[in-house]
Amino acid sequence: MRHVAIVLAGLLLAAAAYYLAMPRAERGRIVQVSPTVAAPVPAADRDARAGDAAVQSEVDDARDSRVDRTRAVDAATPVAATDPAPEARPAAVAAPPAAVALPSGLVVPVQGVAPSSLAPTFDDDRGEGRVHEALDIMAPAGTPVLAVADGHVEKLFDSDRGGLTIYQFEPTGRYAYYYAHLERYAPGLEEGATLRQGEVIGYVGSSGNADPAAPHLHFAIFLLGPEKRWWEGTPIDPWPLLSGRAP
Repeated sequence: MRHVAIVLAGLLLAAAAYYLAMPRAERGRIVQVSPTVAAPVPAADRDARAGDAAVQSEVDDARDSRVDRTRAVDAATPVAATDPAPEARPAAVAAPPAAVALPSGLVVPVQGVAPSSLAPTFDDDRGEGRVHEALDIMAPAGTPVLAVADGHVEKLFDSDRGGLTIYQFEPTGRYAYYYAHLERYAPGLEEGATLRQGEVIGYVGSSGNADPAAPHLHFAIFLLGPEKRWWEGTPIDPWPLLSGRAP
């Protein structure tokens, strides 16, 4: 222990001797601890920073002022009232097609029947909400049925209601003539055959749903659409055209 103390004392003496031997300036740097001081800012940099701060302040003021003005304008501007949605209106009804000339010069399609003997049956009720929409021409069974005008056979058809039927198109394809309840067709009659007015095309009968006790020809006229479908069209009353009472 005593040996350690002697060593420490020797070290202290050596350190003291080294310090005393140092120049005074070196001694001051070791003993004095100088506080950290920011480096001085040049005057030019100080002015630039001050200018930047002023500009930024103006920018901030302008932005705040713009926001405030916008809010003030929005608050002062009246909001236009929104008109209520217009009520739904029904779609315009399509205009009817332009008037077309009705067929003329037709002959009564049953041989020996005078125009004056025809009776209007177009609007007769046929039950189940159906309207007749045709002309019944009464005649004995087997009486020849005639083509009312020139044209061609578009379709020969056997239906539950109409029985043996003929669909004839007139030359322009605007109208179809319909003959129903036939007893039989004329010999050699076929689809596509050309017809001449007054030519025999079949015979009066009671086929289909006709009363066997009252044979007759069910005759109808249809205005065809662009598709020229033989099974549909706009019905036209034949009675005024065949009886001579058409305007």
